[in-house]
Amino acid sequence: MHHAIVEIQVLSHGEGLELPFYASAQAAGADIRAAVTDDVIIKPGAFALIKTGFAMALADGYEAQIRPRSGLAYKHGVTVLNSPGTIDADYRGEVGVILINHGSQPFVVTRGERIAQMVIAQFVQASFSAVDTLSETVRGEGGFGSSGRK
Repeated sequence: MHHAIVEIQVLSHGEGLELPFYASAQAAGADIRAAVTDDVIIKPGAFALIKTGFAMALADGYEAQIRPRSGLAYKHGVTVLNSPGTIDADYRGEVGVILINHGSQPFVVTRGERIAQMVIAQFVQASFSAVDTLSETVRGEGGFGSSGRK
């Protein structure tokens, strides 16, 4: 397992909240909390930007992926709208999470609630080259559902 150092700047409305943390020894995603000052109600079918109360600095070659928490999805139908959301290494603003309520009941986001998880990952920047033809594969142009369900 590789460890990366992520510098966290706690913003004034994030004071008193736990920093991102791993809930278990082998967790890939660090839980992040809502830094709302008042409860935020997300009605069914609606979405809201939830602030986390921190900004961060990632090393070159790293990104942070914001992903849903499975418990919120399963129990309430609440997930991250642009999942996974990407935070680039050169971004220094507050981390925000766009939650959407796919459930049938309003969902209340309270201060300190774990709303998403953050995975820190290395990435590669590719070079793109236009070509006239692509190499052939067995699959070819078979897309959406071409391999069947079973």
